Amino acid sequence: MAEPLILAIESSCDDTSAAILRGNRVLSNVIAGQAVHEKYGGVVPELASREHQKNIVPTVHTALREANVEAKDLTAIAFTQGPGLMGSLLVGTCFAKGYAQALGIPLVAVNHMEAHIMAHFIEQTPVMPMICLTVSGGHTQIVYVKGPLQFEVLGETLDDAAGEAFDKCSKLIGLPYPGGPHMDRLAKEGDPMRFEFPISQMPGYQFSFSGLKTAVLYFLQKQLKHDPEFIVNNQADLAASIQHTIVQILLIKLRKAVEDKGVKSVSLAGGVSANSHLRDSVMSWKSDAFDVFVPDFQYCTDNAAMIGCVGYYRFLQGQEAKMDVVPMSRLKI
Repeated sequence: MAEPLILAIESSCDDTSAAILRGNRVLSNVIAGQAVHEKYGGVVPELASREHQKNIVPTVHTALREANVEAKDLTAIAFTQGPGLMGSLLVGTCFAKGYAQALGIPLVAVNHMEAHIMAHFIEQTPVMPMICLTVSGGHTQIVYVKGPLQFEVLGETLDDAAGEAFDKCSKLIGLPYPGGPHMDRLAKEGDPMRFEFPISQMPGYQFSFSGLKTAVLYFLQKQLKHDPEFIVNNQADLAASIQHTIVQILLIKLRKAVEDKGVKSVSLAGGVSANSHLRDSVMSWKSDAFDVFVPDFQYCTDNAAMIGCVGYYRFLQGQEAKMDVVPMSRLKI
C-alpha cells in the first residue's frame, strides 16, 4: 500500500507555506514571506492575515507543481490549528477545510509547537527518548520526547520567549527587524565576553528573558549618558555579548534536563535553532557521546513540511479533524 500523499498548510504568523509529503518524505516545501512588516519593526496581525489571503492559493499551486502532483491524487490535508495569530490561522484553516471538502479527503489538525519537534522526523527517525529544546519568536520550551507524537513538556518561558529577547535587544542596539538573524551575523565580529549581562535564575526547567531585556536597556541608557556614540562604537561586542547570554540561559536548562532524565539524545527546534552560536554549542555535545539532532535550516523556521510530518503520523493513527474544527490562538502540547 502506497504511503499517504499529504498537502500541508502553515499560516500561524507571517509566513504562508505549503508542502507536499509522501509519508514523511518531502516532495516540495514552498514559503512565501511578508516584507510588509519590516517598516513597523514587528508583525502587524491584520496585515499578516491580508497577506496570507493573497499568498495561499499561489503558494499551494506552486507546491503541487514542484512536487509534480495533481490535487486529485492527494490523500489528506494537514493544517496548522494553532497556536498563532488568529487572523492568520483563520486563513489557513478556512482554505484547508474548503479544499478538503472540494476534494472529498480528510482533514488533519496540527499543533504548531508539536510540528517544530516533529521536524526531526522528516526523512529520519532520531534516537529516543530525546530532550528537545524548542526556541522561537513566541515560544521557548524543553520537551521530553518519547517517540513520534509522544511529548512531555518539562518547562517553558514565564514571559518573553528567546526569539523575542533576540528581537527586542537587537532593536535596542540599532539592528533592523527581524533582529535575530542580524544579531547572529554581527556577533561573529564581536567579543562575547566584552559585556556581562545577568543570567536569570528560574526554578526547575523554567525560563525568563524579560529581565535580560531590561538589564540591556538600563546598561545602554547609562553608557549613552557618558558617550552618545557608545552603541555605534561597540555594536558588534554588544551583539556578541547579548547573544552569548541568551544562549547560556538556554544551555543551562537544557543540560539540566538532559542530566536529570539521563538521556543521551538531544535536539533543537524552532526558528531560533537557526542561530549559529546555539547550533554550534549544542553540536559540540557530540564530543560527550551525545546523539545531537538539528533540523536543516529550511525546517527550523515556520514551514509546512513540519506540519505535514505531524499530519502523516496523525493520519496513520486515524486522528482526522471534523469540518467544524476551529483555529485556536492558544494551544498547548
